[in-house]
Amino acid sequence: MSETILEVKNVTKTYPGVVALDNVSLEFRKGEVHALVGENGAGKSTIIKCIAGAIKADSGSILLEGRELLGRKLTDTESNGVEVVYQEFNLAPQLSVYENIYLGKPIRKGPGNAFVDKAAMIRKTQELFKQLGIDIDPEARIDSLSVAYMQFVEIAKAISKNAKVLIMDEPTATLTTTEVEILMNNIRRMKAEGTTIIYVSHRMEEIFEITDRCSVLRDGQYIATVNTAETSREELIRYMVGRELKESFPSRNVKIGDVVLEVNGLYGNGVSNVNFKLHKGEILGFGGLVGAGRTETAEMLFGAARVERGEILLKGRKVSIPNPRTAVNLGIALIPEDRKRHGLILGKSILENMTLPVFKRISKMQFLNKSLQKKLTDEQVDALKIKTPGIEQLAMNLSGGNQQKVVLGKWLIAQSDIVIFDEPTRGIDVGAKQEIYKLMNNLVEQGKSIIMISSEMPELLGMSDRLVVFSEKKQVGTLEKDRMSQDVVLDMASGDK
Repeated sequence: MSETILEVKNVTKTYPGVVALDNVSLEFRKGEVHALVGENGAGKSTIIKCIAGAIKADSGSILLEGRELLGRKLTDTESNGVEVVYQEFNLAPQLSVYENIYLGKPIRKGPGNAFVDKAAMIRKTQELFKQLGIDIDPEARIDSLSVAYMQFVEIAKAISKNAKVLIMDEPTATLTTTEVEILMNNIRRMKAEGTTIIYVSHRMEEIFEITDRCSVLRDGQYIATVNTAETSREELIRYMVGRELKESFPSRNVKIGDVVLEVNGLYGNGVSNVNFKLHKGEILGFGGLVGAGRTETAEMLFGAARVERGEILLKGRKVSIPNPRTAVNLGIALIPEDRKRHGLILGKSILENMTLPVFKRISKMQFLNKSLQKKLTDEQVDALKIKTPGIEQLAMNLSGGNQQKVVLGKWLIAQSDIVIFDEPTRGIDVGAKQEIYKLMNNLVEQGKSIIMISSEMPELLGMSDRLVVFSEKKQVGTLEKDRMSQDVVLDMASGDK
């Protein structure tokens, strides 16, 4: 495993007001799984895009088996054997699964390959998913799939091209424990076949399970490369954040108050018979496998999906929530699982995104109070430590973690009383996770209430006061703090209890 296949030499990339990469050098060996770690804004996504040819570095050199890649187009790097599974999906939502797998490179048949061989593409897609150990209909439309299944389509698309170097950017962010293990087994298989895998993840347990070496970036600079077996979680975090993080989940001392939200016999959006109570000052966890009904329930509470029957009581008063505007007016906020599709307007600035829900509140006689708009946004940018050259920066130009913070800031400005966090730390580094956990604690200490959906078991157990468990679109139980454990939750979620 000593042969170098990919070299990054003295690569620098700048944007207006930001040095994204500062003279970074890295080397990757054939047949290794090499972790690339660092906080959001460290430069991980930028270096990936430079290697892939999605963006051009200002200076430096990138060599694949001695051939220069820097300055080549994305299609050129793909043809040379570099594939990327990005954190944010690159799929055509109106097309089928098999059409996305073979987009731009269809299997053909007939004289002169004049005809597209649909049957062959469907068959090979089925074989690919069988190899991966995942059951996805090749003819299903992408926009009908869950976020987790979209992730597996992205992975399958990359694997199908037999890449020499496969870059995975947060590939497990939307996957359950079982699905993560399926992916780990496939990574081991590809490694044994000689594929080099550059693995970007904020989940420390995965890094120590699957990788051979780790390279750390911080603030656009190269910090260190270590053998995974010879380092520790604490050492890696110290390299990443430049400081000690002593507690995984910050403690809180909040007196749980009266019931603020009660759900009785709720049906709709594919979910049946959901019943729970949310108290003032409480973090109520929603646990279960991906697709179990957690997000579907949250969508009904936010008015993004229709309630077929059942009742929702807000502070003892029965309410109807036909749309998100009504939910916002009632003080309910949703931080969605897919921030790019449902949480942000990517082509708008931080300023516009953060104050979108309160335009009426900060306007008078149809005139927007721009100084108040700026003041509210500046306060949240400072409080959430959003890394940006300014509040006029477009949301699309922020790192994933900073985009998530903008979504958080939007609902903090809206002063929502009930905040639903759907995968709140998806794709967010360990340092930023601490900030979000502390933010959640601050919210409940202020008397607000939180529903948290998470596929990360330590997060779910560490942050929740109580836990509602879902399985196969049904609520299967509610656990008090003293009964919450990984084994119990997994047993209930899998339908065993």
